[in-house]
This record gives sequence, C-alpha cells and structure tokens, in this order.
Amino acid sequence: MNTKIFIGIAGGTASGKSAIAKLLVSHFKDNLCATIKVDSYYHDLKHLSMREREKTNFDSPESIDFNLLLDHITKLRNNNPIKVPVYDYKTHTRSSDYSEVYSQKIIIIEGLYALYNNLVKDIFNIKVFVDTDESIRLERRIKRDIKKRQRTYESVVKQFNSMVTPMHNQYVEPTKSHADMIIKRGVKNTVAINELISKITHMQNNSNKI
Repeated sequence: MNTKIFIGIAGGTASGKSAIAKLLVSHFKDNLCATIKVDSYYHDLKHLSMREREKTNFDSPESIDFNLLLDHITKLRNNNPIKVPVYDYKTHTRSSDYSEVYSQKIIIIEGLYALYNNLVKDIFNIKVFVDTDESIRLERRIKRDIKKRQRTYESVVKQFNSMVTPMHNQYVEPTKSHADMIIKRGVKNTVAINELISKITHMQNNSNKI
C-alpha cells in the first residue's frame, strides 16, 4: 500500500515558503503533489463588524482555524478531496468560492504556523523551517502588500513593526526547534533544496515498496 508524504513548511512572513512549495510541485508534478496554504484557514469573521474585524491580529496563531485545517489534512490522508476556503483579505471573511484539492502522494502544508499546532505538526513526515533575515522579509512584504493587497508603504511598515515582528518572535521563531531541516535563503539555497528533494524522493521510493 502506498503511503502519503506530508511536508510542513514554516517560517516568517515573506521568508520564501511559497517559492519552495512551488518548486517542489514543479519538480514532482501536480499529479503527485498538492499544496495547502495555512493562510487559507483564517477564521471567518462575518459575525463581526468591519471595525472589529480590522482590530484582529492576523499574524497571531489565534487567527487560524486549526480545527478545520486538521480535518482537511485527515481527509486527504484518507484519500478524500477537500474544499479549501478562499479568504477575502479586504472583508476578512471566507468568500463563497473554494479551491478543491485532491489527495496526492505528496502533500505540502505551508504557512507561518505550519509547525505550530501539535496535532497538525505530528502528521508531517518532513518539517521544514525557512530562515530568512528580517530586513529581506520586510522588503518583500512591502512589495507584496502594496501590489496584491492595495496597502500603503506606511501601513505595511507600521503593521510589520507593531504586529508581525512581535508575533514572529513570540510564536513563529520558536517553531524552528521542531524542524528537521532549516533552510536559509530559501530557493537560492540549492544545496538545501536538493537535500529536501532527495529526502522526499527516498521516502517516495520506500513507500512504493510497501
């Protein structure tokens, strides 16, 4: 019986987690590899007024619906498809759309808090932490949020200093201790990336023999 390989990729905001996940999907192909973003599992705040929603700290682990994430990972492990929520960052609610993900041989879960919840973390066969300097992460976040989330430079920097950095230091950075691999410089670290691909390939070959 073929077993699945679950890979958790954590790290600070704009550290390069998504780039590594995309590289893995490109290498192993999407008919073998599926990706889930922890960001998709923000709590739906429809029950709150917009003013209350805007007070929410989305860089805190409390903003993530780990129960739903765990339920979906369990379904994938049991070969069932899932409907991943599509989060609307403008309204801080789940939209009526969803993304259907089918169970694949290799399943990647990536996000700030991929290694935070013990029940989720314990499912992973390989745990990765992407370790990127804060100055680089801030520069990337500024570019991303201005382009994709219609934010201003000042608001991004203010949020980074008041919410992102404190939450990173308190909650994200400590999850590095759970990692099997710490990758510095993200996809540019070809030695570490090749090592990760080699580990996955080895597990894949072994599971095919079972």
